[in-house]
Amino acid sequence: MADREVGVLAIGAGPANLALAAAVEECGSAELAGSTLLLEQAPDIKWQRDLLMPWARSQVSFLKDLVTLRNPRSKFSFLNFLHDQGRLDHFINLGSFHPFRWEISDYLQWVAASLEQVEIRYRARAASVDPVRAADGTLDGWTVKLTDGDTIRCRDLVVGGGRDPRVPEVFSGLPADRVVHSAHYKSRIAEIPRDKPLHAVVVGGAQSAAEMFYALHENLPESRITMVVRSIGLQNYQTSKFVNELFFPSFIDEFYDSPSEVRAQVLDEMRFTNYAGLAPPFLDEIYMMLYQQRMQGTQRSEVRAMTEVVGARTDGDEVVLDVRDRKTGKVEPLRCDLVLLGTGYDPRMPALVRDLASQAGLDEITVGRNYRLDLGETAWGAVYLQGVNEATHGIADSLISVLGHRAHDITTDLLSRRAGAEQRSA
Repeated sequence: MADREVGVLAIGAGPANLALAAAVEECGSAELAGSTLLLEQAPDIKWQRDLLMPWARSQVSFLKDLVTLRNPRSKFSFLNFLHDQGRLDHFINLGSFHPFRWEISDYLQWVAASLEQVEIRYRARAASVDPVRAADGTLDGWTVKLTDGDTIRCRDLVVGGGRDPRVPEVFSGLPADRVVHSAHYKSRIAEIPRDKPLHAVVVGGAQSAAEMFYALHENLPESRITMVVRSIGLQNYQTSKFVNELFFPSFIDEFYDSPSEVRAQVLDEMRFTNYAGLAPPFLDEIYMMLYQQRMQGTQRSEVRAMTEVVGARTDGDEVVLDVRDRKTGKVEPLRCDLVLLGTGYDPRMPALVRDLASQAGLDEITVGRNYRLDLGETAWGAVYLQGVNEATHGIADSLISVLGHRAHDITTDLLSRRAGAEQRSA
């Protein structure tokens, strides 16, 4: 076991905290950059690791990378990555603003390797976070214990690991080996022999569910695949340029200053810009695949719209889903071998955040405009939350659209608090 102390500890080395690392390195404070550490539980950095299909594309422009909207001259830009790797001419020739997902993943690993002052520790998973208090009870910082027994103490903590996978209650009683959430798709499917004939049921109607449905045709080529969709059918993302202006970083202030009931209405009306639809070209690919199966008499897959799962159980070697037809109300069994959930993520704050808030004695989790958890004016140590503040900062908070500006806001607050502390002690 080893103990260590740093100024800023960021949990997770995904896009959010890598954007923060780049902003910290470019802020002009070598002291802040040299005392910042990122923890990554994996041995490397991959974006959406378990949905990293070779054909999957980013739905966001490459110009909304980790840095460009904050600093177009940054050496950490996606274009500089392409130039450095000898890919720029070929990418430009594609004529697309939307890179493949694996390209974004390669870019993130490249940014991590390009950091010169901020450190990343791999194979490091946080097991617990506990507050450190001074003699007068003031919150002085945080102690993070890792699963390998090491302990890291920091003044400021940044949580950027994303939300926890959502497994609806109806599936909670099924054996773990029969249920696969999209967050674990590739890892779990790799454990199943390709030639094993199964009946797989995909639940959900958004991008992650559709990607699993499509990928299963290649990953398990001898299997039958059914997709259960509660809505009237698979639908496009809302891609209006007028609506997309609500993803501008400049919209965050307007959204944050709105009454809570207005924010809730806006989020509900923006569902089809991100959570409840598919990218239009991908939707066409799925329809074309089903059309070819139907016309060639080789149909091994189907999409059952207006259908919801109301029960789930095992019967011998099979999983039995009780599915209700929303048009008729009729409930019938759907027998299968494997259930794949494209059901998204728990809308609550991540369990790690809820636990540290409880440890800090907070009755509720309130985040300011600068993404800092409200711990009271006397707190010396701070907690910043990345990617989980849709309710107060808008739907773009969970996406890469605002990474650069959010990293700037957090970095500015870190520097401001340190300058204030120095003035008080002078």
